[in-house]
Amino acid sequence: MAELGFRTVNEMVGQADRLEVRDKIEHWKHLHVDLSSLLIKDPISLDIALFKQEEQDHGIANVLDRKLIELAQPAIKNATPVQGEFKITNQDRAVGTMLSNEISKVYLGPGLPEDTIQLKFNGTAGQSFGAFATSGVTFELEGDANDYFGKGLSGGKLVLYPPKEATYNSSKNIIVGNVAFFGATSGEAFIGGMAGERFAVRNSGVKVVVEGVGDHGCEYMTGGTVVVLGDTGRNFAAGMSGGVAMWDVNKTFIKKCNMEMVMLDTLDAEDERLLSSMINEHQQVTKSNLAAHVLSYWPTTFKHLLK
Repeated sequence: MAELGFRTVNEMVGQADRLEVRDKIEHWKHLHVDLSSLLIKDPISLDIALFKQEEQDHGIANVLDRKLIELAQPAIKNATPVQGEFKITNQDRAVGTMLSNEISKVYLGPGLPEDTIQLKFNGTAGQSFGAFATSGVTFELEGDANDYFGKGLSGGKLVLYPPKEATYNSSKNIIVGNVAFFGATSGEAFIGGMAGERFAVRNSGVKVVVEGVGDHGCEYMTGGTVVVLGDTGRNFAAGMSGGVAMWDVNKTFIKKCNMEMVMLDTLDAEDERLLSSMINEHQQVTKSNLAAHVLSYWPTTFKHLLK
């Protein structure tokens, strides 16, 4: 570095005129690569900063999580239960992630006791709502959500259902975007409507109930329980090595399931107890008409479930 005339690494940044390109390169991948347009140093830009010269304001000081953290101080400091309600828009991204970080700093992996922090949201959530939510955090969202809902969920509980004034059939409409619960490891969730594509990809431990999913559901899933009270898209369970239970409503599931790594089976008494419990809780927290219908005909419904 000294031989090149530089005292610091920052002084070296952008000094493309000091780089030399090797000649006599015979490998076929490099023969026709021309880097001249990248290595030219434009004299016009000499007065432009080549590396970070000033601080940037990314608006993090004003994100919704700041309010959540302020409200949750009693829980963070001494595990005192707290509740609250907030409006949310699609500009509010990764809501709950900073809150869970603050909890993890104090309580580490185990987190807080169940339902210590119970927060209700109204509106449309931006990407990654509830991402990495830790144990003790319960988020209830009345509205809908964008992609990556519950990404990396780590022990928290998420509940999503349409607005009470909505007139559409929630079990036939998508209310959460693509790649929900990507890489989730633990916790539970109840979605009173359909989800987009790549639902629960790489899920390794979350229990979730949803009323329909798009293509590539449960891709590379390794653990946890996913109950689908409705249709799935194509290529379901591709690369999956865990287990999934679903209600085969239209007898079309087998055609849509990727059978390369999974087998289909009927459910036993232990499975029935688990599913009954999960669907009952789903109905209670989302007020799902579909779940109520399933439970009202439970002995018959159970016969249509596949594992």
